[in-house]
Amino acid sequence: MNTSHWYLVKTNLLQHFLRILLGASLLFTGTAHLTFSRVEFLAQVPPWLPLDDDLVVVLSGIAELAIGLALILLPRFKVFVGLLAAAFFVAIFPGNISQYVNQVDGFGLNTDQARFTRLFFQPVLVLWSLWGTGGFQAWKNWRAARTSPIPVTK
Repeated sequence: MNTSHWYLVKTNLLQHFLRILLGASLLFTGTAHLTFSRVEFLAQVPPWLPLDDDLVVVLSGIAELAIGLALILLPRFKVFVGLLAAAFFVAIFPGNISQYVNQVDGFGLNTDQARFTRLFFQPVLVLWSLWGTGGFQAWKNWRAARTSPIPVTK
Protein backbone atom coordinates (compact mmCIF):
# COMPACT_ATOMS: atom_id res chain seq x y z
CA MET A 1 0.00 0.00 0.00
CA ASN A 2 1.18 3.47 -0.81
CA THR A 3 1.43 5.01 2.65
CA SER A 4 0.83 8.51 1.32
CA HIS A 5 -2.63 7.50 0.08
CA TRP A 6 -4.06 5.72 3.10
CA TYR A 7 -7.28 7.73 2.73
CA LEU A 8 -8.10 6.41 -0.77
CA VAL A 9 -10.44 3.56 0.02
CA LYS A 10 -12.91 1.72 -2.13
CA THR A 11 -16.43 1.67 -0.75
CA ASN A 12 -19.21 -0.67 -1.74
CA LEU A 13 -22.57 0.25 -3.24
CA LEU A 14 -24.31 0.35 0.16
CA GLN A 15 -21.66 2.68 1.57
CA HIS A 16 -21.96 4.89 -1.51
CA PHE A 17 -25.74 5.04 -1.06
CA LEU A 18 -25.44 5.81 2.66
CA ARG A 19 -22.88 8.57 1.99
CA ILE A 20 -25.23 10.21 -0.51
CA LEU A 21 -28.22 9.75 1.83
CA LEU A 22 -26.31 11.33 4.72
CA GLY A 23 -25.31 14.22 2.47
CA ALA A 24 -28.92 14.74 1.39
CA SER A 25 -30.08 14.55 5.01
CA LEU A 26 -27.54 17.19 6.01
CA LEU A 27 -28.64 19.41 3.14
CA PHE A 28 -32.24 19.13 4.30
CA THR A 29 -31.34 19.75 7.95
CA GLY A 30 -29.04 22.65 7.07
CA THR A 31 -31.82 24.23 5.05
CA ALA A 32 -34.21 23.69 7.98
CA HIS A 33 -31.72 25.45 10.28
CA LEU A 34 -31.82 28.53 8.09
CA THR A 35 -35.52 28.57 7.25
CA PHE A 36 -38.60 26.69 8.46
CA SER A 37 -37.24 25.04 11.65
CA ARG A 38 -34.97 27.79 12.91
CA VAL A 39 -36.94 28.31 16.12
CA GLU A 40 -37.05 24.56 16.80
CA PHE A 41 -33.26 24.33 16.54
CA LEU A 42 -32.92 27.04 19.19
CA ALA A 43 -34.11 24.40 21.70
CA GLN A 44 -30.84 22.54 21.21
CA VAL A 45 -28.49 25.44 21.88
CA PRO A 46 -27.04 24.98 25.37
CA PRO A 47 -27.69 27.97 27.65
CA TRP A 48 -24.05 27.96 28.79
CA LEU A 49 -22.72 28.54 25.27
CA PRO A 50 -21.29 32.08 25.18
CA LEU A 51 -22.67 32.86 21.72
CA ASP A 52 -25.96 34.23 20.44
CA ASP A 53 -28.37 31.30 20.09
CA ASP A 54 -29.53 32.33 16.63
CA LEU A 55 -25.92 32.67 15.47
CA VAL A 56 -25.23 29.11 16.62
CA VAL A 57 -28.25 27.83 14.69
CA VAL A 58 -27.20 29.72 11.55
CA LEU A 59 -23.56 28.60 11.76
CA SER A 60 -24.48 24.97 12.38
CA GLY A 61 -26.90 25.16 9.44
CA ILE A 62 -24.15 26.49 7.18
CA ALA A 63 -21.83 23.73 8.40
CA GLU A 64 -24.47 21.10 7.64
CA LEU A 65 -24.98 22.49 4.14
CA ALA A 66 -21.24 22.49 3.47
CA ILE A 67 -20.71 18.97 4.80
CA GLY A 68 -23.79 17.68 2.97
CA LEU A 69 -22.61 19.14 -0.34
CA ALA A 70 -19.10 17.79 0.19
CA LEU A 71 -20.42 14.29 0.94
CA ILE A 72 -22.30 14.30 -2.35
CA LEU A 73 -19.98 16.25 -4.64
CA LEU A 74 -16.49 15.34 -3.42
CA PRO A 75 -16.28 11.53 -3.41
CA ARG A 76 -12.47 11.61 -3.72
CA PHE A 77 -12.37 13.32 -0.30
CA LYS A 78 -15.13 11.19 1.25
CA VAL A 79 -12.92 9.94 4.09
CA PHE A 80 -11.94 13.45 5.18
CA VAL A 81 -15.51 14.70 4.84
CA GLY A 82 -16.75 11.65 6.77
CA LEU A 83 -14.31 12.46 9.57
CA LEU A 84 -15.49 16.07 9.52
CA ALA A 85 -19.14 14.95 9.66
CA ALA A 86 -18.40 12.61 12.58
CA ALA A 87 -16.58 15.43 14.41
CA PHE A 88 -19.52 17.75 13.73
CA PHE A 89 -21.98 15.24 15.19
CA VAL A 90 -19.78 14.90 18.27
CA ALA A 91 -19.51 18.70 18.58
CA ILE A 92 -23.27 19.24 18.54
CA PHE A 93 -24.00 16.40 20.96
CA PRO A 94 -23.83 18.71 24.02
CA GLY A 95 -26.84 20.52 22.55
CA ASN A 96 -28.83 17.29 22.62
CA ILE A 97 -27.71 16.62 26.18
CA SER A 98 -28.67 20.17 27.14
CA GLN A 99 -32.10 19.74 25.60
CA TYR A 100 -32.59 16.60 27.71
CA VAL A 101 -31.13 17.94 30.96
CA ASN A 102 -32.96 21.28 30.74
CA GLN A 103 -36.21 19.63 29.58
CA VAL A 104 -36.56 21.91 26.57
CA ASP A 105 -39.20 20.94 24.03
CA GLY A 106 -38.38 20.95 20.35
CA PHE A 107 -39.04 18.79 17.28
CA GLY A 108 -41.78 16.91 19.07
CA LEU A 109 -39.34 15.91 21.79
CA ASN A 110 -41.68 17.03 24.55
CA THR A 111 -41.09 14.28 27.11
CA ASP A 112 -38.02 13.26 29.04
CA GLN A 113 -38.23 9.81 27.45
CA ALA A 114 -38.30 11.23 23.92
CA ARG A 115 -35.38 13.57 24.61
CA PHE A 116 -33.43 10.73 26.26
CA THR A 117 -34.07 8.36 23.36
CA ARG A 118 -32.84 11.04 20.94
CA LEU A 119 -29.44 10.92 22.63
CA PHE A 120 -28.86 7.42 21.28
CA PHE A 121 -29.25 8.55 17.69
CA GLN A 122 -26.14 10.74 17.76
CA PRO A 123 -23.67 7.82 18.00
CA VAL A 124 -25.52 6.24 15.07
CA LEU A 125 -24.82 9.39 13.03
CA VAL A 126 -21.13 9.24 13.96
CA LEU A 127 -20.88 5.58 12.95
CA TRP A 128 -22.85 6.25 9.76
CA SER A 129 -20.41 9.04 8.87
CA LEU A 130 -17.38 6.86 9.41
CA TRP A 131 -18.60 3.63 7.84
CA GLY A 132 -20.46 5.19 4.91
CA THR A 133 -17.39 7.11 3.79
CA GLY A 134 -14.83 4.37 4.33
CA GLY A 135 -13.43 6.12 7.38
CA PHE A 136 -12.97 2.91 9.33
CA GLN A 137 -11.04 1.29 6.46
CA ALA A 138 -8.94 4.44 6.03
CA TRP A 139 -8.12 4.39 9.75
CA LYS A 140 -6.97 0.77 9.41
CA ASN A 141 -4.87 1.73 6.38
CA TRP A 142 -3.34 4.64 8.26
CA ARG A 143 -2.48 2.42 11.24
CA ALA A 144 -0.96 -0.19 8.96
CA ALA A 145 1.08 2.47 7.15
CA ARG A 146 2.41 3.77 10.47
CA THR A 147 3.46 0.37 11.74
CA SER A 148 4.84 -1.11 8.52
CA PRO A 149 8.61 -1.05 8.04
CA ILE A 150 9.92 1.81 5.95
CA PRO A 151 11.23 0.48 2.63
CA VAL A 152 14.93 1.03 2.12
CA THR A 153 15.93 2.30 -1.30
CA LYS A 154 19.41 1.84 -2.72
